[in-house]
Order: sequence, then C-alpha cells, then structure tokens
Amino acid sequence: MTPPRRERRLPGADVGDPERLYVITGGPDGAKRASLDLVTMIVAREAPSPTVPPEQAVILRLCGAPLSVAELSAYLSLPFSVVTALLTDLLTTDLVESRAPVARASLPDRSLLEAVMHGLQKL
Repeated sequence: MTPPRRERRLPGADVGDPERLYVITGGPDGAKRASLDLVTMIVAREAPSPTVPPEQAVILRLCGAPLSVAELSAYLSLPFSVVTALLTDLLTTDLVESRAPVARASLPDRSLLEAVMHGLQKL
C-alpha cells in the first residue's frame, strides 16, 4: 500500500482560511470597530516598529501615501471586515490616521459658464 501523497500548498493559498482570519483579527473580542467605509483614506503616522504584527506592519508600509480601505483590502488580499479590524487596532494606537475622501468639486452652473463664454467671445 502506498502512503498518501502530500500536496504542496501555494503561498497565499490560505488567504480565505477562516482560522487564519480569526487569528489575524484576534477573534470576536466584542470591541467596537472604527466606522470606516471603502473610500476612507488611511495614512500612516510612523514607520512600523518590530512589535507590530506582520499584517499591520504591511499596512503601515503601504500607507506612506494615502490609500483607501478598498485598496488596502485588495493589496492585502483580505476581506474588508478583516482590514477594518486591523485598521481599528492601528487607529486606537495612533499609528494611522483616517481621512474622509476628497470630494470632487461640483460643476458650476451651466448658465454661468455660458455667460463667461459669451463675455470672452465679445472681447
């Protein structure tokens, strides 16, 4: 009888593993999570220290420039809820700062644009 063959795991194959996600987030501790949405911008306040967990250290390195929570979720290949839990920990320790997304300026009134255009044409 031949022994069963062991399959080699691909790196990152356990990304969706519920046990891994449970360990990353620290489990359901009942703590309130920060109110973040997909377009909230995150900026690191300082570089990661050696005591920061690996996933949070990656977030701190990525957020040297502002990134949205959705981008972080995509770069880390983690669900939004897990990234929110990680960011809540970072926000409570003041390692990152959250900012509202920059809203696009609303377009000026069409009649105002036409008046300016006609005034320029008369010059």
